[in-house]
Amino acid sequence: MRIQLSDHFSYRKLLQYTLPSITMLVFTSIYGVVDGFFVSNFVGKTPFTAVNFIMPVLMILGSAGFMFGTGGGALIAITMGEGKQKEANHQFSLIVYTAAICGIILATLGIVFIRPLAAALGAEGRLLEDSVIYARINLIAIPAYILQFEFQCLFATAGKPALGLAVTILAGLTNMGLDALFVAVFHWGLEGAAAATAMSQLVGGLVPILYFARPNGSLLRLGKTGFDGKALWKACVNGSSELMSNISMSIVSMLYNVQLLKYAGEDGIAAYGVLMYVSLIFHAVFIGYSVGTAPVISYHYGAKNRKELKGLLKKSLILIGVFAIVMFGAADLLTVPLAQIFVSYDEELFRLTVRAFRIFSYSFLFAGFAIFGSSFFTALNNGLISATISFMRTLIFQISAVLIFPIFWKVDGIWASIVAAEMMAVMVTILFLKAKQKKYQY
Repeated sequence: MRIQLSDHFSYRKLLQYTLPSITMLVFTSIYGVVDGFFVSNFVGKTPFTAVNFIMPVLMILGSAGFMFGTGGGALIAITMGEGKQKEANHQFSLIVYTAAICGIILATLGIVFIRPLAAALGAEGRLLEDSVIYARINLIAIPAYILQFEFQCLFATAGKPALGLAVTILAGLTNMGLDALFVAVFHWGLEGAAAATAMSQLVGGLVPILYFARPNGSLLRLGKTGFDGKALWKACVNGSSELMSNISMSIVSMLYNVQLLKYAGEDGIAAYGVLMYVSLIFHAVFIGYSVGTAPVISYHYGAKNRKELKGLLKKSLILIGVFAIVMFGAADLLTVPLAQIFVSYDEELFRLTVRAFRIFSYSFLFAGFAIFGSSFFTALNNGLISATISFMRTLIFQISAVLIFPIFWKVDGIWASIVAAEMMAVMVTILFLKAKQKKYQY
């Protein structure tokens, strides 16, 4: 039976509805990990370091898709909850077209400025050249990359989360297959890995365009639209929390790279890269659940169904807690095997990675609550609180910790700073949920 946004959601139905979004984002993260695996094992440590060094810049550009997807998705779902289907379709089309135009502009600027930016971040010699090569090839596909992130959110709003999963799997298989072909078989090195990633992004961004541009079985369809500055502004402001979260994380990653170059050299960046690959997968569970529940929360908020809204919050916090415990346990069990997959060829780097992972894994106990809290307020169309939670979590707390902790605990302080930041973000999330309980009646 097809699940409707207007349904009552039990634990089982929540998991059923959000599973495609969770799997979709996990799969997206996994094929990014595969890229790192092939570069590390078939190209070398310095190219692997270059990928992890420049990836935060690419993530900043791609994060515009999450802004349009989450902010626009909430606006569209609320509009549908109010019974205005035609207006919802106009909003959907406007948001998709705007994202595509932004992608073209960002790609052009990125290609021009990537070299001076990488140099300013501290890259030099081969690390600089490899970073620029990998970035410029991927920048060609940035418009599709932005659309891919956007549609990962909008498929759930359109009532087709399973179709979004299918598109993501297709893009992921494209990346994995081309990585193996270009890097392991043709030996095209870093350029081959970058081309495989770019082509997979084209699949992930353009296939949904083809689907929504034709008559389809979803709640939404691309078509003619007029410029609606008010709707576009609402979508951007409301989605600014997710934009801020992704930009902040990327900025923080750059700062971590700078600190690790100082305290541990290139090995520190390589170890951090392994941690980031794994955390992308684990965080994707929290993000996927939050993305999947957002249109449900928005719909019931728009329909003024306060009892269901209260139930959704309570059930979600319990599920997030269960996910957190499972992930912490999994991280402890998988530390050594995952380090062996990526860096077994270098004993010193392997030991550093294992040590880092043991400390870093405690962050999984806390990260999901702030991620969901930010998404929850986005779904309620309160972009300000959502952005504040994201800003505090991914920028203020982490930057403060990563600058202060290494003074006392050197490299271990860098890994521990993430854990401390996530703990403080949970406290801020709890305060906002308590403060706004009466206003939103959840």
